[in-house]
Amino acid sequence: MHAGKKGMRVFGGKLFFDPVVTERSLLPGSRSLLTAVICVVLLGACRKSSPSNNNIPPETPVPEPIEYTLKGETRDINRNCGGFYEALPSSYHKSADAFPLLLFLHGGGERGNGASDLPLLLKNSVPRLLAQEKFPVSIKVGGREYSFIVIAPQFKDWPGPEDVRSVMKYALSHYRVDSSRIYVAGLSMGGGATWEYAARYGSSLAAIVPICGASWADSAIARKIASTNVPAWAFHNQDDSVVPVDFTIKYVNLINFYKPDPLVRLTIWPSGQHDAWTRASDPGYKEEGKNIYEWMLGFTRQ
Repeated sequence: MHAGKKGMRVFGGKLFFDPVVTERSLLPGSRSLLTAVICVVLLGACRKSSPSNNNIPPETPVPEPIEYTLKGETRDINRNCGGFYEALPSSYHKSADAFPLLLFLHGGGERGNGASDLPLLLKNSVPRLLAQEKFPVSIKVGGREYSFIVIAPQFKDWPGPEDVRSVMKYALSHYRVDSSRIYVAGLSMGGGATWEYAARYGSSLAAIVPICGASWADSAIARKIASTNVPAWAFHNQDDSVVPVDFTIKYVNLINFYKPDPLVRLTIWPSGQHDAWTRASDPGYKEEGKNIYEWMLGFTRQ
């Protein structure tokens, strides 16, 4: 380091301002020169320390998460159905693709007018999962991602196959449904309606999931279901005092007697009373590595 002009110091070949210089030590006119030198030095330092925009990597676009929009619709589908919930994944509005359809049928305690009574459907199973944002929004099967269109109708009274058919026809005409991937599931009253709908229209379904179904099987209805070869996974609790477990066992045994392909699958838990639907519809409950949604999507109807 050596001295330069008064008030400046040179160190390592660079010029630095010496703060001990006072105004009196500056010659007339030298104050402006000194200010200019300082500005040039500082500007050069800033330019060296500022990274070039060319070195900033471009931002990687973050894909938007898939979510469900749950909406109640009051609409007279037929005399026995005055409304329903629809649940659509966000991806539905961003493409022209067809989507799998899950038609979910409620239990007897959730019957209502389809308007002010509609929130009753959110008490149990699939509609409850949707309301709690716990329903699986994207399901990977066979290396491909799927999201369901979910339609949950509210019936005023016990539904027959034609009541369910009216809702199905409405869904097929108002939504982009993949006709090879149509599924029906239901609990208690809706579980019984699922069996009975499959006896009449099983050849149009990819799979069904009846849960503690309130319907009594006979050979005629069992033979009809077996003849469609519709895959079925049935659930019940052994200690159910509302709908006895024998209802489901009889359905499964009679259908399997006629050797459908595949055979009906049966899960019976030792306890839980009438509520078999909470576990059955839980995405975390799996058998052989699959929950009911993954299992259903493993089947198509050509």
